[in-house]
Amino acid sequence: MFYVIMEDLDKKDFEPESLVDKAIKDEGTLSDLMDGLKSKKDSYRYNSFQVLLLISEKEPEVLYPNWEHFAELLLSENNYHKVIGIKILANLVKIDEKDKLDLIFDEYVDLIKAKSIMTARTVVENLGKIAKFNPQLSDKITDILMDVENSVRDFQRKELIKADVVKAFSMYFDQIEEQEKVLSYVKGQLESDSPKTRKMANSFLKKYQ
Repeated sequence: MFYVIMEDLDKKDFEPESLVDKAIKDEGTLSDLMDGLKSKKDSYRYNSFQVLLLISEKEPEVLYPNWEHFAELLLSENNYHKVIGIKILANLVKIDEKDKLDLIFDEYVDLIKAKSIMTARTVVENLGKIAKFNPQLSDKITDILMDVENSVRDFQRKELIKADVVKAFSMYFDQIEEQEKVLSYVKGQLESDSPKTRKMANSFLKKYQ
């Protein structure tokens, strides 16, 4: 079975949805996918991640027992591994009945300071999802997002990442108590040097103002 899966996952035109149901039902397939996250073959590693990401969205309880494995990826020197951990853990927060996020929250947030802009942006966007799934963290995450510019030194990166901040706010805006404060922040981004941030802010205000 392993070789059949590997043959499929190594194809660039592989469709992740085709393996989701099988992986949910079969522990062997799921184990192969977990191993695939650290494969040296780009296509195999990427496709393994895409299947697991879909599982974390569709049936997060299937991957919850592997929480620690994904948490360890946050500490990897490989930024791609970090992104995998960031995205899948955010989805697992939806069913985090054991409050495992509490143990790694600081490490998770600290990746906003990562040298890789991809890693930093992924954290910011997924903090919005975490706030949506865990409303008790809404205020704390809102404060973190509004302070992102003090965590990012490079000006261009700072302006770009604010687009992700606005996107994150849109994921849980209805849960935010101090909405006027957030609206004021977003209005300020209409003057951003980043076209993407200006566009994101404009769309946000049209929807929520």
